[in-house]
Amino acid sequence: MADDELEAIRAKRLAELQQHQGGDGAAKAQAQAQQKAKEAEMRNVILGQALDQGARTRLNTIAVAKPEKAKMVENLILQMATSGQLHGQKV
Repeated sequence: MADDELEAIRAKRLAELQQHQGGDGAAKAQAQAQQKAKEAEMRNVILGQALDQGARTRLNTIAVAKPEKAKMVENLILQMATSGQLHGQKV
């Protein structure tokens, strides 16, 4: 085989591999987006069960001012709710 033919074959194979990986990348990105949406929905459901309307409003106010603090509080509430420390009571 000539160098030109070999280079053409390599380029074609590289293009096929990149196209194949690009298709998988889009599918993976879509799957990750769906997973994140599902996790966010579960967070909202658990927080809705654990917090009354006033507490939910206060948490949203904190989220506007200090998002990182609100995320910490949400994580703490989720942890307490999933470990059974809230005993079905609304906070």
